[in-house]
Amino acid sequence: MTLNYKKIGTGRPLIILHGLFGSLDNWMTLAKKWSEDFEVYIVDQRNHGQSPHSIDFSYPLMAEDLKELMDHLNLRSAILLGHSMGGKTVMEFSMKYAKIVEKLIVVDIAPVSYDVHHYKVIDALKSVPLSEISSRKEAEKFLSQYIPDAGTRQFLLKNLYWEESDKLAWRFNLEVLANDIIPISEYAIAEGEFVKETLFIAGAKSDYILPEYGAKIKLKFPSYKLESIANAGHWVHAERMNEFSEVVMNFLKS
Repeated sequence: MTLNYKKIGTGRPLIILHGLFGSLDNWMTLAKKWSEDFEVYIVDQRNHGQSPHSIDFSYPLMAEDLKELMDHLNLRSAILLGHSMGGKTVMEFSMKYAKIVEKLIVVDIAPVSYDVHHYKVIDALKSVPLSEISSRKEAEKFLSQYIPDAGTRQFLLKNLYWEESDKLAWRFNLEVLANDIIPISEYAIAEGEFVKETLFIAGAKSDYILPEYGAKIKLKFPSYKLESIANAGHWVHAERMNEFSEVVMNFLKS
């Protein structure tokens, strides 16, 4: 699958993958910042952003999408950074294509199976009658019945666009994401081991990387280190952008 991407800067290639319900736009500010030192590629994964939609949706497929993109860009190797779903994609990729991964950065996700966390978000998105509303403000009214946090609502509303002059639509493929949320959540990653330098970054207020996951991380990423960022939840890169950027840059320049 040919993925949508944007390229910024020059230097060693750094590829960034967003999380579930996200898009490359979520990473634009950091990409511009890091482009002073790196050739940064921010990417829309399948069924997200402006990349193609497909009924087929899995981590092995998303890893192959990334390989196809690197081949298209003639990248012989790259640093990979992924948040949440994107983090699992880059971990999956590293199990199969370790030779072309220079370094790995995994943001607030572990190589483990998770219980489904997203039913409330999916219900909220399904509640929005896109054929009947005519503004983001109206869409937010429906979302607010399920999602009290204004920041989360704004994150989701960034995916709303005018498909036609009088018709709003979601950029992500909501039907497929809803249908596959259980296998996507429960999937760990493929068998294998990635022995090169790996950085895991956790939000201190998030429960996606728990202490008991350490043994499973070590088994697959024996050269890993973990950095926890205080006063940050799952969207650590947005909530504590400066601290997050400093941690990433220290790792990349070490």
